[in-house]
Amino acid sequence: MNPLTATSLSIAIFGAIATWMALSPLSGFVLIWAIFIAWAAFAALGADNTAFKSTVICGLFGVFIGWIGAYGFLAIPLGETLGVPLWAAIVVAVTAFAVVFASNLSIFGAVPASVLAYAATFAYLLQTEGKMSLATLTSTSFENPLLIISLSVILGAVFGKLSTEVAAKVSAAEPEAA
Repeated sequence: MNPLTATSLSIAIFGAIATWMALSPLSGFVLIWAIFIAWAAFAALGADNTAFKSTVICGLFGVFIGWIGAYGFLAIPLGETLGVPLWAAIVVAVTAFAVVFASNLSIFGAVPASVLAYAATFAYLLQTEGKMSLATLTSTSFENPLLIISLSVILGAVFGKLSTEVAAKVSAAEPEAA
């Protein structure tokens, strides 16, 4: 089987499994869209062992910085003084700078994974805007983006790695027709 067909088939199968898991046994613990975002980061970083490690480490870092931004936004009530849009813009400016500037440390060098996970954290926060509070951000429930997005990032990297390995084995198992 040619590599593109093997990759397409592998992603389709693992994508279906990930979707079923996110909507059934892991519902409320992971988000399928966040899984696919991390999966894409893994692919963009080269889809190898280094990409796996970078996706997990930098992805979790991005989630953490996004969580810090949300916590700061809610804990420091400058939205009342500056207006919510300006205060939100300042928080994003500071935390986005931190996400990218941290790439000076090699462990945080995979900026795409950090930024995508950071963006996924804010997407979740906007999705749950009415329910988001300091209590939620400090809880151990899976309404906390630190938990649900982090687990989704890890699963995205795992599914990316699995789909890549299976595609490689399938494409190598069948010789190309002459």
